[in-house]
Amino acid sequence: MPVILDGKKLSETIRQEVAAATAELAAAHGVKPGLAAVLVGENPASQIYVRNKRKACENAGLASWLHQLSADTTQQQLLDLVAQLNADPQVHGILVQLPLPKQIEEAAIIRAVSPLKDVDGFSPESLGRMVEGHPRFLPCTPAGVQEMLRRYQIPTEGKHVVIVGRSNIVGKPLANMLMQKGPGADATVTICHSRTKNIAEFTRQADIVVMAIGQAKFLKADMIREGAVVVDVGINRLPDGKLAGDVDYQEVAPKTYAITPVPGGVGPMTIAMLLKNTAESCRLSLQGR
Repeated sequence: MPVILDGKKLSETIRQEVAAATAELAAAHGVKPGLAAVLVGENPASQIYVRNKRKACENAGLASWLHQLSADTTQQQLLDLVAQLNADPQVHGILVQLPLPKQIEEAAIIRAVSPLKDVDGFSPESLGRMVEGHPRFLPCTPAGVQEMLRRYQIPTEGKHVVIVGRSNIVGKPLANMLMQKGPGADATVTICHSRTKNIAEFTRQADIVVMAIGQAKFLKADMIREGAVVVDVGINRLPDGKLAGDVDYQEVAPKTYAITPVPGGVGPMTIAMLLKNTAESCRLSLQGR
C-alpha cells in the first residue's frame, strides 16, 4: 500500500502552528495578522474558495475581511480598492481571487498589490526574489507541495522531478523552488506541458511526478515507474459531478511509493500556506521589512 500524502491532516498541523504564532504576536505586540480577500463577481467556485479561506483564517486566530464587488466593477475601481488595502496597517495580506472579469487585466491587479502584502506570492517582486533564492513569500500551492514532501520526509536532493504543467501559479514557480539550493530542493527538474511530445517518456524517468495540467485522470499507471512519488495538483469536475485529479488514482496508486488524494491532498495545503504567509507578513511588518 502506498503512503497517502494526507494534505488535510498535515494542513491542520500547520494551521495549529500558525494559530500559536498568531497568539504570540498578539501577546507580545497586541497585533493580529489580517487577510483581506477581494472577490469580483459571483463565480461559484471562487465564492467557495474565498469562504474556505476566511473560515481557515478565523480558526487560526487571524482577522479577515471580504470585499465583494459586482461583476461589472471597472479596473480602476478595483485598483482603488487595492491601494486602500495597501495603505491599511491592519491588513497584512491581500488576496484578489482569480479569475477576474474580462474587463479587468489580471496582471495589472497583481502588480498593484504591495509586495509586502503579496501573500499569494504572485507579484513580479515576489517571483524575482524567489528566482534569486531569497523569497519573502512563496506562491501558496507550490509551497504546499514542497512542504508536504519535506514533512513526509520524501527526499528531493538529487532526485528527478517531472512537473506536468507550466502555469505561473504552479508549474513554473515549483520548478524554480525545487532547483534551488537547500532543504526540500536540490532536485533535477523537467517541465512537460501540452506541447510536449510523448509526456510518458519523461514521467517514466521521474522519482517524483507532479501533475498540474488540468486534465482529469491524465496520468495512467504505465506512465510512471514502480515506486515513484506522485503529487496531484489537479482538480477537475467530472460529468457525474464528482471531483477527480489529473491522476487516475485507482490505477496509479498501487504502483507508487506515495501519492496525494484528490480531494484532500494539495488543496488544503494551499490554504495552510496562505495563512502561514499572512502571519509571516505581520511579523515582518513589525520589523519594518
